[in-house]
Amino acid sequence: MDTRAPAVAEQLLLIERELRVQGWWAETPPSPQALASEQPFCVDTLAFEQWLQWIFLPRMKTLVERGAALPSVSGIQPMAEQVYGEQSERARGLIRLLGEFDRLIAGAP
Repeated sequence: MDTRAPAVAEQLLLIERELRVQGWWAETPPSPQALASEQPFCVDTLAFEQWLQWIFLPRMKTLVERGAALPSVSGIQPMAEQVYGEQSERARGLIRLLGEFDRLIAGAP
């Protein structure tokens, strides 16, 4: 088992919690077509928070639960900074949590 898995699992829960706190958590999933985008972060079909909820979190949770190999690189924080630039105050907590996720994945302390 990857030694980062417990910390990554905890970080995923914190990210989900922040999405809920900010009101960015949806009860209804996007269409299958929107979820099937091949663009990075589904930028052509989903809002960033939708991508986090419906693509990123489920995929990462599956990797952790199965004990599968975790990625060694992540660059989600820079994308969040770009997306939420205008709302940086509101999104500060989410951006920080995504940065911590990036560092965990990279194996940085």
